[in-house]
Amino acid sequence: MALKIRLSRIGATHQPHYRIVVAETRSRRDGDAVETVGTYDPRTKGQQVHIRLDRVDYWISKGAKPSDTLHSIIKRARRGATSAPAAAPAKPEAAPAAAS
Repeated sequence: MALKIRLSRIGATHQPHYRIVVAETRSRRDGDAVETVGTYDPRTKGQQVHIRLDRVDYWISKGAKPSDTLHSIIKRARRGATSAPAAAPAKPEAAPAAAS
């Protein structure tokens, strides 16, 4: 079972929207997928890709090959994830001291 990470189109005519899926190489473009790992909307400005990089890494470790397009999208998503500053964990406020 050879796996591929690729785009599956779900948008209407002239309104492309894609799912990022892990599927068998021999299955159809919009056929049955093993797992959906994200979405891609080329029509939006700003954040176009929502992808779970941990699941992509898992499937790549299992032998799945990303398509050329997905390879560049994943690379861009990794670059964006590392350049974005990590949110500082919220510090719990100190409880007021009880008056004795």
